[in-house]
Amino acid sequence: MAKYVGYKRPKDTKKTVKHLLVYLGYHKWSFVLVALLVFISAGANIMGTYLLKPVINKFIVPGDTTGLIRAVISMGVMYLCGALSTFAYNRLMVVTSQKVIKEIRNDLFAHTQKLPLSYFDAHSHGELMSRFTNDVDTVQEAMNSSFAMIIQSFMQLFGTIVMMMVLSVRLSLIVIVFLVLMFIFIKMNGKQSKKYFNRQQAELGRINGFVQEMMAGQKVEKVFNHEAKDFERFCEMNESLRKESTHALTFAGRMVPTIVTLSYFNYAVSACVGGLMAIKGLLDLGTLSAYLVYVRQSAMPLNQFTQQVNFLLSALSGAERIFEMMDEKPEIDEGTVTLCNAVRTPDGGLKECEERTGLFAWRVPERMTMPDGSLQKRFNVVEDGAVHDAAEATSLVELKGDVRFKEVVFGYTPEKRVLNGISLFAKPGQKIAFVGSTGAGKTTIVNLVNRFYEIQSGTITYDGIDIKDIKKDDLRRSLAMVIQETHLFTGTIADNIRYGNPHATDEEVVEAAKIANADSFIKWLPEGYNTMLYSDGGNLSQGQRQLLAIARAAAAKPPVLILDEATAFADPDNEAKVQAAFAELAKGKTVIMIAHRLSTVVNADCIYVVRDGQIEEAGTKDELCAKDGLFARMWRDYQSSVEWKVAKEG
Repeated sequence: MAKYVGYKRPKDTKKTVKHLLVYLGYHKWSFVLVALLVFISAGANIMGTYLLKPVINKFIVPGDTTGLIRAVISMGVMYLCGALSTFAYNRLMVVTSQKVIKEIRNDLFAHTQKLPLSYFDAHSHGELMSRFTNDVDTVQEAMNSSFAMIIQSFMQLFGTIVMMMVLSVRLSLIVIVFLVLMFIFIKMNGKQSKKYFNRQQAELGRINGFVQEMMAGQKVEKVFNHEAKDFERFCEMNESLRKESTHALTFAGRMVPTIVTLSYFNYAVSACVGGLMAIKGLLDLGTLSAYLVYVRQSAMPLNQFTQQVNFLLSALSGAERIFEMMDEKPEIDEGTVTLCNAVRTPDGGLKECEERTGLFAWRVPERMTMPDGSLQKRFNVVEDGAVHDAAEATSLVELKGDVRFKEVVFGYTPEKRVLNGISLFAKPGQKIAFVGSTGAGKTTIVNLVNRFYEIQSGTITYDGIDIKDIKKDDLRRSLAMVIQETHLFTGTIADNIRYGNPHATDEEVVEAAKIANADSFIKWLPEGYNTMLYSDGGNLSQGQRQLLAIARAAAAKPPVLILDEATAFADPDNEAKVQAAFAELAKGKTVIMIAHRLSTVVNADCIYVVRDGQIEEAGTKDELCAKDGLFARMWRDYQSSVEWKVAKEG
């Protein structure tokens, strides 16, 4: 009997099946062969039982030993064919289902990478991970067993009833009555079981969430001596889970004993009535023997078919959630401007090249409208003495790192604005900083530079090109970002640094680490640059992890560097190292930074004070202090803090 899975049935079964059939269609001949082998297996079982009638009537009763041996050999060959077919379709089903699941996983992962950040903002990581784990596993289990089992159970149930009708219509009425009773019980019991299993899943979700919260917040729990209270809450939830699990398993546990009991009654009644009919000459011994075997076989296919259908519907529910995620609209990218490597020509112009030179250019298609409404200049291109129309050529615009906002309006939802018509600029090689309270819109600004989100109105230009016209991948390749929460991947330190530039050589990796002031501590590690990192770099300190993030950005060698509160968690000693790394990394680059500590912005060419989604003030540190406005008050508060005193002393 298949286990009950506490999923709801799919909301749109037809749509889900249609979507799933697309994947199954890639292996349609494999599934056709599986169905054929299941037919042979079930047919061998059914026909083998029917052969009991002629064996008993023609050979056993008359005492024909030779004929009996031939009949037994024939039955053995038939059952052997059935066994081989069973082995073959199980093996084939496993291989084919794994191919289908692999394709679904590949497509799901590929589509996930194309989804906009807004989708991940609206869904928890646990919810998304369940698509790759619970839902995919459920579909996989169903394909491994349920597909073939449903076909086999249906054929066995249908074939058994047909053969019983062939043997004796009158006796078959008894079996049909009991089968109807079994079906009614399975339906009613399954309804109650489903209700309590759903409740069990809900309680299990609550208790898992609570435990996860407690494990993550152990320090807070201990600081406030909340262990006893939390244990009391856990006991309450655990008791609720126990009650619902007891009810669920009670109904689930009734299924097999009740079906077995009804099958015994069915067999007993059929045997008694059949025996009387045989005594009166209405039924021969061979027919009665074959019929009673069919009676014993009739209950299990019904039970299996019902259970497998429920399990299959549960799997379809998991598939529905997978396909819902795959149906989400991917990140829209209508950009036509691309990034390329370039070299200087003798006359000071630019020429595209294949090798990485450290000089980049925007490949601008012809007849593209610029943000000011003008068209790119068109020239006929002369190559090798031949004149080519400008439409065949592309214009190269040097990537310098000139970023400008003009009357930008943005909100994560249409009804709530985060930025209200801000205008700002960062010239090539400038260092600009954003300061302000939490929620003012600082991080939103740098997220818009990367086109993680699309603005409602206004323009953002990059080297005079509207960023909407730049392909997102190329735009993001031109930027390097060091964020507040450093994320390191499972792999070597070299692999993590090379994440910024997959083609970086070992020498370039070491160079990037030196720029980030990370080379010194890396050399002291047991395996140096080949040291493996696990659990998001849990074997390193926060400062070391931050330096690796900087090294990753250094490996990318971008003209624009974005620092999003990158020193927020650093202690004064590590902050000094990080700041030194930033200074080295920022040479010759446009730097856009969000400052958590005001000490990090003192050398900025321009400081933008953000409040309620607007630029409140702008200027150098000295200029803003002289105005005695919001920044001046923030600076005085910072100077009076312990943090400033420690940093100053350091």
